[in-house]
Amino acid sequence: MAHMKRYTIPKFWPVSKKENKFIVTPRPGPHPKHRSIPLKIIIRDILKYAENSREVKKILNEGKIMVDKKVRKEPGFPVGLMDVIEIPDTHEHFRVTVNSKGLTLEKISKTEAGVKLCRIQGKTTVKGGLTQLNLHDGRNILTKSKSYKVGDSVLISLPDQKILKHFSLAKGADAMIIAGRNVGVKGKIKDIQERKTMLERSIVTIESKNKEIKTLKDYVMVGKIEVSK
Repeated sequence: MAHMKRYTIPKFWPVSKKENKFIVTPRPGPHPKHRSIPLKIIIRDILKYAENSREVKKILNEGKIMVDKKVRKEPGFPVGLMDVIEIPDTHEHFRVTVNSKGLTLEKISKTEAGVKLCRIQGKTTVKGGLTQLNLHDGRNILTKSKSYKVGDSVLISLPDQKILKHFSLAKGADAMIIAGRNVGVKGKIKDIQERKTMLERSIVTIESKNKEIKTLKDYVMVGKIEVSK
């Protein structure tokens, strides 16, 4: 299990930088280091289900923690935006979302734990004329539709990855800012300024609580998670 120096950890990790010199680092996985939380930190420091590393390892080795419907046993497994954490023994379900500080956990229902909102980071055309959607959590989905664009979002079912709904990054869409100084802001898209040259970056204006906030297009995630109870 790899470690990193505490003073380098993201601000949203709920741990002190003044205790032990080293702390577990997120291993390579579906989310980058600066946008994820190691499973060990979630179990010990956020959910408070363990007091030390030994107890965390015991919980994980017994297969008591699931992420996106899969049992995860690595303390350094990187948990990131919109991931679903489930604890079958306690019938608890959580989704990783964002607030003004960064990543945070939100308690959700069993039904909500069966779906996940994913941002389309890229797309390619593959053999047979199908389109491969590259999502923000590292997964890839094949589709016959050509309507999906980079920056859009899809609501998928877990664990079978069926696309249930498509959200376009367009004016009037529900959106939230997932990175940058305005992280956590939610509202509706008022305007989109596409870049005119390769040196520029596209800007999105979001209207939130009677304020207009401009942010990079890459920092915006559109869509809402709505499921039948």
